[in-house]
Amino acid sequence: MPLRTESLEEPALNLTPMIDIVFLLIIFFMVGTRFSEIEQQFDIEMPQAPAVAPMSRAPDPIVVNVTRSGRITIGSTELTLAELKDRLENARRTFAQQTVLIRGDGQSLYQSIIDVMSVCHQARIHRFSLAFRPVQDESS
Repeated sequence: MPLRTESLEEPALNLTPMIDIVFLLIIFFMVGTRFSEIEQQFDIEMPQAPAVAPMSRAPDPIVVNVTRSGRITIGSTELTLAELKDRLENARRTFAQQTVLIRGDGQSLYQSIIDVMSVCHQARIHRFSLAFRPVQDESS
C-alpha cells in the first residue's frame, strides 16, 4: 500500500470580502452620522400652537326628509333642490366622506325621492341610503 508523502494543504480563510463589507459599513455609518449633525446644527426656535385633537369619528349623516307632498326638509328647515345641493356641497367640502340618509314618506311621490338622490350625485355625495321601517315578523 503506497503511502502519501506529500503534505496536505491547510484550508485558508479568505478575509478580503469581509474586510470590504466592514469598510462599507463604516463609511455608511460615518455619512449617516454626518447628516444628523448637520440637521441639529441650526439654532431654530420652533413656533408654538395649541394641540389640536383629530376628529375621532365621521360626522352623523345628514337626514333629508321628503314629505308626502314632496317638500324637502332638513331638520325643521324646508329647502328647494338648489338649496339642498348647496348645503350638501358645503358638507362634502367639510368632510369628504359625508353620508346622507333620505327619509321619504311611504305615500310620497317616487319622483321626489329620485330628485333628492340626483342632488346627492350632483353634490358628489355617493354615500347615501334610504330609510325604512322593518316589518315586524308576526310569527315571533
